Amino acid sequence: MVAIEVTPTARDQVLKIMERQGKTGAALRLYVQGGGCSGLTYGMTFDKQESGDEIAFEDSDLRVVVDRASAPLLEGVKVDFLIGLEASGFKIYNPNATGTCSCGKSFSA
Repeated sequence: MVAIEVTPTARDQVLKIMERQGKTGAALRLYVQGGGCSGLTYGMTFDKQESGDEIAFEDSDLRVVVDRASAPLLEGVKVDFLIGLEASGFKIYNPNATGTCSCGKSFSA
């Protein structure tokens, strides 16, 4: 099992976006892929068709799925949603990251 924390603010925002996009009942898929200045980037999408080969858990009324390749890189991650003048949007805090780019959109591990 992957230990991922989705803050209440992030969970509420995800559920609102799902509703607006007509994706109610879908899972939030978190993943890591190659790219960005530091080598790896985070991805989030809604998924109604799980493969069955991922790690899944429920956080209140939000289902979160992570593919097995991304799981070690997402262990201990905290997903938050920020609202502010300097930064707004989803923010991922990753204890596994050994470096990040200046914009915070990519990381190395």
